[in-house]
Amino acid sequence: MDKGFAPAKVNLALHVTGLGSDGYHRLDSLVVFAGTGDQITATPARELTLTVGGPFAIGVPTDGTNLVLRAAQALREARNVTKGAAIRLTKNLPHGAGIGSGSSDAAATLKLLAKLWDVEPLDPDAPEVLELGSDVPVCLRAPTAMRMRGRGEVLDPLPPLPSLGLILVNPGTALPTRDVFQALETKSNAPLPALPETRRPEDFAAWLKTVRNDLQGPAEKLAPPVGEALALLRRAPGVLAAVMSGSGATCVGICKDAGAARTAARAIQVARQSWWVAPAPLLT
Repeated sequence: MDKGFAPAKVNLALHVTGLGSDGYHRLDSLVVFAGTGDQITATPARELTLTVGGPFAIGVPTDGTNLVLRAAQALREARNVTKGAAIRLTKNLPHGAGIGSGSSDAAATLKLLAKLWDVEPLDPDAPEVLELGSDVPVCLRAPTAMRMRGRGEVLDPLPPLPSLGLILVNPGTALPTRDVFQALETKSNAPLPALPETRRPEDFAAWLKTVRNDLQGPAEKLAPPVGEALALLRRAPGVLAAVMSGSGATCVGICKDAGAARTAARAIQVARQSWWVAPAPLLT
């Protein structure tokens, strides 16, 4: 049995810089990965099959619409593979939550099955990868922090970031990505400024407060608990900055280290016992 890990993708900043003629928004985003995520296993089999378990398994399809099976099929076709695989996905991350869990699952599947089938992995630049979803190319680069631009196909590695602790908070509110983008009034905004040349968590957090997530405003209007989650994070002990990831509704607190993140997460979980709260280190 081969095993894979699909970490949560976190947008520490997300600027919407335009809308292409193809209907896709153009982005400029700072993407990192957290040390919490889904687990995937695969064993040799004649056919491609998928089973799903874990705390967030409810509502996850197991047919060909699932990105895991779509990724597996894309690799089979690209590498002329006739073998199958029995894939088991353990959903530890909420889906449709702005942390790329489906895209990360697809990327982890591509890596896992390339090893299982002993074929060359698909490159993040391959058109088959982008067709799976705009976040799949960057998730294939995990855990490397990246600047992601265009539809998601322009990827540049970032210089080393501080060893931060993260707190992922999801209030349990459904927030479809399409609805958030449709509610965005200004489609063309300024790109990201240059990153600061610092390894101090406090300096990096100060810089984060100068950038933005252009989808946060529409998300808060559609789902007021997003604003509540951000406010709770900002008040929590040891949180240096708080952002919304992707199109929401997951919000992320930034702390100086993993220990501070665990302490703050406990306070938030006590205040909102029904919310999903996950402290995790920033992966490097």
